[in-house]
Amino acid sequence: MLLEDAFHEKSVLVTGHTGFKGSWLCLWLSKLGANIHGFSLPPDTDPNHYTEARIHDMLISECFGNICDRNAFTKYIREVRPECIFHLAAQPIVRKSYQEPIETFETNVMGSIFLMDALRTFAHPCAVVMITSDKCYLNTNQIWGYRECDPLGGHDPYGASKAAAEIAIASYRDSYFPPEKIWEHKIHLASVRAGNVIGGGDWAEDRIIPDAVRAVTTGTPLVLRNPQAVRPWQHVLEPLSGYLLLAAKMMCGYHCGGTSLESAWNFGPISAGTTTVLEIIKSFFGVWGSGEISHDPTPVQVPEAALLRLSSDKAMNLLGWKPIWSISETIEKTASWYIDYYSHSEDARERSLSDIMAYMQEMESQYAV
Repeated sequence: MLLEDAFHEKSVLVTGHTGFKGSWLCLWLSKLGANIHGFSLPPDTDPNHYTEARIHDMLISECFGNICDRNAFTKYIREVRPECIFHLAAQPIVRKSYQEPIETFETNVMGSIFLMDALRTFAHPCAVVMITSDKCYLNTNQIWGYRECDPLGGHDPYGASKAAAEIAIASYRDSYFPPEKIWEHKIHLASVRAGNVIGGGDWAEDRIIPDAVRAVTTGTPLVLRNPQAVRPWQHVLEPLSGYLLLAAKMMCGYHCGGTSLESAWNFGPISAGTTTVLEIIKSFFGVWGSGEISHDPTPVQVPEAALLRLSSDKAMNLLGWKPIWSISETIEKTASWYIDYYSHSEDARERSLSDIMAYMQEMESQYAV
């Protein structure tokens, strides 16, 4: 009920709404009765979840543009007058960041700054959730999960750009939007970091599940670069539930003890969800009923962390957020979404909405405990 009360008929801007996470978020917001606006580049794959789920039909307005176009981006924010913003627009691919480091830093750092600066000069009440990444942490291959107070870093341009974005967010919050003066500036500003999200409708290049889908649907082996790499895997709805809960509590004036809602938050899976690439693919192909795996013996061309875990203790203990689906449920939901899509047995929008409804029902049950 908190989510419905917070978002019903509220003006909500989703940047990156044509992307995988952004399109799922728009669907969820539509179920909550929000007036949704989107700013993004056009979808960069065919097929894509935005098109297949007909997200355009659920929007009050949308603008196709680059968040690095400061004038156009600022103009749209002022036209929409959002009461809540979810900033997901980014260059999200690690390996691409090696090929296009300037674009990566411009998009992930300056795009975030342009958004916050538009709010600085707008003086319009707004709750803002800035989505960065678990890659923002200085990865030392530690066996325990990274916490929000751990050092930021980034060996690759993508991770470094997300760490830099986090520093910029903290700077704007301290300089212009201090939580203790919200009554004056009326801007709630938080950043969120999630694990490796999977789910139906992702066809991006160089991501493990889309690569697996392309392999199994074309009858070719899936070549794994680093099969023993450990990542915090979670269904896309898991972090989205955290983003929505955080935004709702900021909008409704909640407090969480001595910790400010306007801060950094991790939304990662339970420890059982942290597993290897190889195990994820074995499980995925097991649900699909076919699929072949091969290993590329050549050395990895760009550095990749062997181990990455997140600690979500802060979100669970202070925000009241809980991961809902186990890793086996996540794999089953993901694989069956694609199976339904390629067999034409269920409409992509309806299948996605049914997953959202199932997740919301389990949220009600789990959160009531």
